[in-house]
Amino acid sequence: MDLQLTGKTALVTGSTAGIGLAIARTLAREGAEVVLNGRTKERIDAAVQEISAELPDARLRGVAADFGKGEEIRRLLEEVPEVDILVNNVGIFEPQRFEDIPDEAWFRFFEVNVMSGVRLSRHYLPKMLAANWGRILFVSSESAIFIPTEMIHYGTTKTAQLAVSRGMAELTRGTAVTVNTILPGPTFSEGSAEFIQGMADLQKAPVEEVERDFFRYARPTSILQRFATTQEVANLAVYLASPLASATNGAAVRVDGGVVKSII
Repeated sequence: MDLQLTGKTALVTGSTAGIGLAIARTLAREGAEVVLNGRTKERIDAAVQEISAELPDARLRGVAADFGKGEEIRRLLEEVPEVDILVNNVGIFEPQRFEDIPDEAWFRFFEVNVMSGVRLSRHYLPKMLAANWGRILFVSSESAIFIPTEMIHYGTTKTAQLAVSRGMAELTRGTAVTVNTILPGPTFSEGSAEFIQGMADLQKAPVEEVERDFFRYARPTSILQRFATTQEVANLAVYLASPLASATNGAAVRVDGGVVKSII
């Protein structure tokens, strides 16, 4: 299927690894020019090299920016003043007991996970509306609905993304601009791989057994009963970023393997 992305320019935040890298790679494969983002030039260069090795004709560039620092966001917007597609993927997470989470951590999580998308969207949305075409996508999480007790502050920021996305979508009424959110479930990325390997080492058990136990006890509602791949998440994200998804707007679309037990 041709997703009609040739000639489009996309910015994917937090795209040097994991879901962000998979989205960037898939956008490039579909013909879009992709601006990658990470906190360091070294990470960006490595990601560009990885994608280029697979897709020699890919049009790629990168801009380093730490989304916890306002001045670096302003510099990114100066270097990338206009895009057709914005994927707000950057995010941080850290398991911590609720009673041990200090105010500073709450503010830091909100700054990176929520305000990054707010600041970029505030810049790009008016330009998309003026051009009468654009796609803004927030990468949230099933944790927005199924709040994890081990990191309530993270789940709270993911819920906030749903509200921001839906509110912004209302501003696109009658235009060819859309704003949507995807909610990945447990996904096999660098972080989850390290977590599972660490548990396997601790329990002196095979990785496959630890993964099975994770879904049996920690995510028992999962229908998939395995980690999704980053590519499976990217497939949905890139479709929603394409002209083919023109009738999907203001939506929260789950790619959670059935973790959330809801029919709506």
